[in-house]
Amino acid sequence: MLDKLSGDQRMILMKFVCSFAWADLHIQDEERSFVAKLVRKLKLDPDEKKQVDGWLEVPPTPDEVDPNRIPRAHRELFLKTMREVVHADSHVDPEEEENLLLFEQLIP
Repeated sequence: MLDKLSGDQRMILMKFVCSFAWADLHIQDEERSFVAKLVRKLKLDPDEKKQVDGWLEVPPTPDEVDPNRIPRAHRELFLKTMREVVHADSHVDPEEEENLLLFEQLIP
């Protein structure tokens, strides 16, 4: 399903992934590894990868991760991916759980 995303949609997905990785205010090694694997799966170009690396240093702003920007056809994919990043470090902090629940409510 990842291969059906356009370039813009892939970067929107990565913004959300990085935002969710920041939910507990600290990027775990396992979350970085998850992001790196996803970058490879999405076949992001060097400039896109650089942008993702930047989001791992400074999270995207809240207005950059507006759930309304997620294409309806890809909402399940985004939700599945957010669940994966939240569980990447085998520990779900309350902030991560809260973000995930809110995200689920915002994308019907």
